[in-house]
Amino acid sequence: MVELSAKNAGTVKLGDATVNRLGLGTNRISNNNDSRRVLKYAIELGVNFIDTADKYGQSEEIIGQTLTPYPSGVVVATKGGWSESNSSAHLQECIDKSLRLLKLKQIELWQLHRVDPSVPIEDTMRFLKSQMRAGKIKNIGLSEVSVEQIEKARKVVPIVSVQNRYNLSDRQHEDVLDYCTKENIAFLPFFPLASGGVAQNTRLNEIAGNYHATEVQIAIAWLLKRSPMMLPIPGTLSIEHLESNVAAANISLSTEDYEFLNSR
Repeated sequence: MVELSAKNAGTVKLGDATVNRLGLGTNRISNNNDSRRVLKYAIELGVNFIDTADKYGQSEEIIGQTLTPYPSGVVVATKGGWSESNSSAHLQECIDKSLRLLKLKQIELWQLHRVDPSVPIEDTMRFLKSQMRAGKIKNIGLSEVSVEQIEKARKVVPIVSVQNRYNLSDRQHEDVLDYCTKENIAFLPFFPLASGGVAQNTRLNEIAGNYHATEVQIAIAWLLKRSPMMLPIPGTLSIEHLESNVAAANISLSTEDYEFLNSR
């Protein structure tokens, strides 16, 4: 019997860190026992990449309270900055607050949550580069960006990850994913579990049945096969759903089923 472990999804590099290719999104984490149980159990299941953000309510605080001292190899990534507030002073506040709440001396991966159209992305990257030099952040990622924006950012500082909306039924960032795959940049699809619109789900339901799996599991398996740089981060507050998500790493889609899902 195959072990239930995120290790079965393979690995991807984030700078000089290597994580299993099935992480945990924590936008629903709050101050309750369900949240703490899921966080601890995710680590037991080999999930060693946790994604959060300063906009996720109590998420950072509960992660810091629950998981410190962090097990060896666990990477907690956070996000800060929004489209209307990316001044250096505000970003500094975001980073310092995240360090305090997560109980970290250095953030392994800090991601710009949204680009501020009033601030050139190069200026934002220069500030973040200063935070790297100060030892507060180790690696930089971007979220909801275009290929052009990634390339502008990379002229200033290395970018190790991109987090854009992407799933079976929403593939508007196909070009960004292809770029990240080519450039060996980790791609973190948010809202990864959406699967609607695939032939009215009839064929998707048939495929799931053939693998004795759920449609959500097939959606995760498809993401993992879509690119070696893919790092899905499904979130849940349910132990049952967490186990189900991790079990998707054991599904190996046939070429026929994979190509059908690609074609939508």
